[in-house]
Amino acid sequence: MSFRALYVDQQLENGAITVHRAQLRTFDDRTLDDRVLEPGDVTVDVDFSTLNYKDGLALAGRPGVLRRSPIVPGIDLVGRVRESADSRFVPGDRVVLNGDGIGESRDGGLTERAIVRGEALVKVPDALGQHQAAAIGTAGFTAMLAVLALERGGVAPASGDVLVTGAAGGVGSVAIAVLARLGYAVTASTGRGDTEADYLRELGASSIVNRADFTEAGRPLQKTRWAGAVDAVGGVTLANVLAQTSWGGVVAACGLAGGSDLPTTVMPFILRGVTLAGINSVEAPRALREEAWARLATDLDPHLLDTMTSTIGLQDALGAAESILAGQIRGRTVVDVHA
Repeated sequence: MSFRALYVDQQLENGAITVHRAQLRTFDDRTLDDRVLEPGDVTVDVDFSTLNYKDGLALAGRPGVLRRSPIVPGIDLVGRVRESADSRFVPGDRVVLNGDGIGESRDGGLTERAIVRGEALVKVPDALGQHQAAAIGTAGFTAMLAVLALERGGVAPASGDVLVTGAAGGVGSVAIAVLARLGYAVTASTGRGDTEADYLRELGASSIVNRADFTEAGRPLQKTRWAGAVDAVGGVTLANVLAQTSWGGVVAACGLAGGSDLPTTVMPFILRGVTLAGINSVEAPRALREEAWARLATDLDPHLLDTMTSTIGLQDALGAAESILAGQIRGRTVVDVHA
């Protein structure tokens, strides 16, 4: 039985990408590359994947994501179990997988069929449809992990304002919607306030600030503004957010679009007791995955999820890669792998 998949093939020389090919291919028993359906214990008929920043890097031939080639990209998949050697899953189960190396070191979700590790799979909560689970995807899963980190660090709605950077992106959009529904006062940081202000307020942001306020290097301790933050940017932005976080606050760091360096000092940590909580959605253990998805089913307004979501076909993901890298895509992009 044939199936379609996006396929990326790269050649490197001294660590630099010299040849890059990304295309939509059809595979069957005669053309099947053994890398396309690699060893695993659960076969999934994929319904939806998504387009994330990492997927944009992989499809556009940018370095930093792919750990092998050739590969099927896509760090998310949602589908139904076709066959399973894992006793936790039976044919017909609705499942979602985020991270676990798919789309980076293992074949990913931008395909109509995948074989994956059962240990990384989570059953889609009954309250969510397949398209909704895909719309949440890695970005929403990451946002929920960040919210859980704030809660565990003692940041409550009564603690004060919470900042969300990269607010119009996938992680930022879900983080705002969840935090606002939980009763937090959320400030959204974006460079697209002229076009996205109404969207961010609809999600629940109570105020909006320009991301330029955080892009210039500042003092290691600044006037306190935030009880906590969800940062998807990194670099100088993260350093400034830490410098502005109140005593005992928590900053959940989950992205590095603004750089992987952190030009700060220990002063926010030892003088204000600030916690920097790293969010790793790729290697999150199973219990944490299940907790996050259970919370997403109750703490994310499905109407707001719909407002932040657009849907494209498998072929369209190739052209959309540069747009997501340029910061031109709002919210979440679901890929219907059958369209």
